[in-house]
Order: sequence, then structure tokens, then C-alpha cells
Amino acid sequence: MSQRLCLLSELSEAQPLAVDAQIENCEESLVLVRSGERVEAFLNVCPHAGRRLDWAPGKFLMEGGRLICAAHGASFALPGGVCVAGPCRGQALTAVAVRIDGDAVVLG
Repeated sequence: MSQRLCLLSELSEAQPLAVDAQIENCEESLVLVRSGERVEAFLNVCPHAGRRLDWAPGKFLMEGGRLICAAHGASFALPGGVCVAGPCRGQALTAVAVRIDGDAVVLG
């Protein structure tokens, strides 16, 4: 059975949403980002220092279509999750496979 993360209607265009998921028997915080009818998911971890991207649980800094790491200011282009500025330039957020199943976003 697929793990439901959220309803598609809960995702606003280009506004990150934090959700918790069970991945390989570990609870992980994910960042979901919607672009039209496409949804991307990433681990809520900056590749620079392994810290969470949000400045408070579920609260993300966005600027010009980029997700900003609250800890060190790394800037990640969305869609894609590639670091375009800051201490981890050229690296990318760790993608997690998701799909749309009816009106839900599920792991997979």
C-alpha cells in the first residue's frame, strides 16, 4: 500500500509543504513542492551541513522561486532542487520519489 503524504489540493504552487514520511523504517521530514500538476519531494536536509531547511517546523524561506536554507543561506532552485548559491553550490537536495494517485500525493 502506498503511503499518502497529502492531498494535491493542500499544495499551493511553489509553496513548500513539510510532511513526515516513513522511509526505510525511519521517520523523515520531507519538503513537497508543486509546479503545475507536478510534485517534487526532497529530504528536509541541507546537503551543506545536514541541518533542516526550515527556520521553524514547516516554515520555509522562499525568494524568487528559490528555497533558502535557514541555517546557512544556501539557495536551491525549484523545480529541481539544485543549489545555485551558497556553501553547497552545485550540489542538490536529496530527491524522494513521489507520484500523484487520484487526489493524493503518495510515496512512490
